[in-house]
Amino acid sequence: LLSCGQKSILAVDADPNACLGITLGVESIRTIADIREKSRQKKPTNEGMDRARSFEYEIQQAISEAKDFDLLTMGRPEGPDCYCAANNILRKFLSKLNSAYDYVVMDNEAGMEHLSRRTTDNVDLLCIVADPNPVGILTVQRIAELARSLPIAAKEIGVIWNRSKKGPEVEGTRNWGSIPYDESIYDASMNGKTVLDIQLDCPAFLAVQKIFRNKL
Repeated sequence: LLSCGQKSILAVDADPNACLGITLGVESIRTIADIREKSRQKKPTNEGMDRARSFEYEIQQAISEAKDFDLLTMGRPEGPDCYCAANNILRKFLSKLNSAYDYVVMDNEAGMEHLSRRTTDNVDLLCIVADPNPVGILTVQRIAELARSLPIAAKEIGVIWNRSKKGPEVEGTRNWGSIPYDESIYDASMNGKTVLDIQLDCPAFLAVQKIFRNKL
């Protein structure tokens, strides 16, 4: 998005194993899970605010500001308790944040559970990233079927095939393109570099840029 000249971007790390901040080179200040745990231990400290407004204020303070985008992190699971509370907070607050940013990009954990929890809802583009092998193709089919069976508002469901020159067509989804295997991406990951350190002329970046230019 940044390479396409887009501004006002919020990146949301909705994976309990939060790594998006590391990938983007941004340190998360606080997480929604931290805020929830704090609320369980004591009453909201902001005088004159009800509980919902206090949560909203706390989440606003948890947004990390980078040079060209902001980052909001879900955080760790809640131990033996259910993770539903943090998901509900995130879902309600994201609906308000949508109007404040041109783009909200949410990174979920691999699998289908985030759809069942409806963390991902009311989206323009539901992007499935998969390898073009039998297991990956079956996973794409299952995710698309689940998304259609749930009360989730997704205007378009598409697939980006990973480590491939060309992926197959899967019924119920759009083939948005493929990202070839790129040795420079592997090297960057092994050396602890961020995605912002990747060379703009490497094959993987050019493929991603082409996909997003077609979707914007």
